[in-house]
Amino acid sequence: QVQLVESGGGLVQPRGSLRLSCAASGSIFSISVMGWYRQAPGKSRDLVARIFRDGTTMYADSVKGRFTLSRDNAKNTVYLQMNSLKPEDTAVYYCHALSNSRSSWGQGTQVTVSS
Repeated sequence: QVQLVESGGGLVQPRGSLRLSCAASGSIFSISVMGWYRQAPGKSRDLVARIFRDGTTMYADSVKGRFTLSRDNAKNTVYLQMNSLKPEDTAVYYCHALSNSRSSWGQGTQVTVSS
């Protein structure tokens, strides 16, 4: 089983930046992919970005060119650098890991983009 702890959310003005962190513990060696999803009020939880074991990354079209997902293997942590933030990026962001075909989720961190 994998445990995920997120940090880094908050309030930021449009065109600002934030960095989210997600630290994994537990059965980390079986993780095949980690990533971030987000859920705005009244909407579904959607994929934002993910990184595979081989380092390949994938991004939702809405964040391409603005968000960057990276990984620090020594710290078992993934980072989501979010630049040029827009009000429509406002949501609760959830870290996700897939391990032995089982999903693990973080508790969620609120990101609010507003002037």
